[in-house]
Amino acid sequence: MNVVLWVIAAVLAVAFAGSGLMKIVRPKEQLKATGMGWVDGYSDGTVKLIGLVDVLGGLGLVLPALVGIAPILVPIAAVGLVILMIGAIVTHGRRGETPMVIGNLVLLILAAVVAWGRFGPYAF
Repeated sequence: MNVVLWVIAAVLAVAFAGSGLMKIVRPKEQLKATGMGWVDGYSDGTVKLIGLVDVLGGLGLVLPALVGIAPILVPIAAVGLVILMIGAIVTHGRRGETPMVIGNLVLLILAAVVAWGRFGPYAF
């Protein structure tokens, strides 16, 4: 199960870091053109902040355990991403974007599995 948790954490880390970097470096207009219509409801600074949270959460899933410094941050980052995905589900749900809600729900479940495993029986 430890290997499964590492794989899930790595996949989530790549997904969140990649998504976050895209939100940080691209202007809102480009993000909207790629299907992120939700950006219209937020300021440019808020979109960049969400991107930063994505990147930090993704890094927090693997980096502390890899370097052996404060590995308790791994499940804390996973819980943070669960909270972030709850917000994303609410946002996309209000906009009627069902496919996005399903994707966010999958990410939420995976992050919750990492949080459960790393807080519980497979803690570092």
